[in-house]
Amino acid sequence: MTANEAVWLKQALQGNEDAFAQLVETYQTPVYNLCYRMLGDELEAEDAAQEAFWRAYQGLKKYDPSRSFITWLLSIAAHYCIDQHRRRKLPTFSLDVLPEEDVPDYNVPEPEKVFGQRESERHVHALLNQLQPQDRAAIILRYWYDFSEEEISQTLNLTVSAVKSRLHRARRSLAEAWNITNPPQITSPERRSYESPII
Repeated sequence: MTANEAVWLKQALQGNEDAFAQLVETYQTPVYNLCYRMLGDELEAEDAAQEAFWRAYQGLKKYDPSRSFITWLLSIAAHYCIDQHRRRKLPTFSLDVLPEEDVPDYNVPEPEKVFGQRESERHVHALLNQLQPQDRAAIILRYWYDFSEEEISQTLNLTVSAVKSRLHRARRSLAEAWNITNPPQITSPERRSYESPII
């Protein structure tokens, strides 16, 4: 957290709405990205991010200043998305509904490479959607946000051992799903096992 963000947080805790608006502007991208990876739908993610910030604003008095503010925010967002999954039983992630930014710009160098990367990202999103909501949240927080197992346990209200178990199970499920949709193709006797795709 920068010095400015610390000042905004202090002012927001004292009831300054403008300061909280500055925090929203600062953290809206990571919060939205988490919601998008959890829900797989742009509009759902926008609604979830707005709801997460509203809940954060309503619950500011409960915020523990000794805790990372972004961790607290992402915790609110993750729980809301998990609740959405449980309540709405969202359908499988549709590859037809993607943010506009995922459309490749053919004016940039190597557009085929950019498109290939985005196709891979879509595939990963589809695989993530097969996980249970809490497992998905644990994987996203660990590998997209670099949260420690302790931070994930605080965010999801789980024990550290439960987080380790969920991460292990989720990694195994992802690897199995990846291998089903992307079977290893041995092109020569020299190919080694370490050349297989890794999740």
